[in-house]
Amino acid sequence: MAIQHQLDPELAGQETRVGPPPLYTVLLLNDDYTPMEFVVVVLQQFFAMAHEQATVVMLKVHTEGRGVCGVYPKDIAATKVDEVNRFARQHQHPLQCIMEVQE
Repeated sequence: MAIQHQLDPELAGQETRVGPPPLYTVLLLNDDYTPMEFVVVVLQQFFAMAHEQATVVMLKVHTEGRGVCGVYPKDIAATKVDEVNRFARQHQHPLQCIMEVQE
């Protein structure tokens, strides 16, 4: 015997709106040991930046303590953070990559 579900008449006429997923900002944090050239390589390799743009972001990290690499949905941001942190450790650099939810 098939089960029939009846929709609540009040709910049937309501529209359900789903907003876009939250976005996350991926950031690099400054440290006193990671070479500037390595940071530029990371920005080019993992964030597809041209050399000039990567240099600008690297200088922002160096002077302001942090720099924005990009803004992504949660899964992509988490993957990029993990890849950058793993790459930095493989090359024995303490570079830190983090993500913050955009407000």
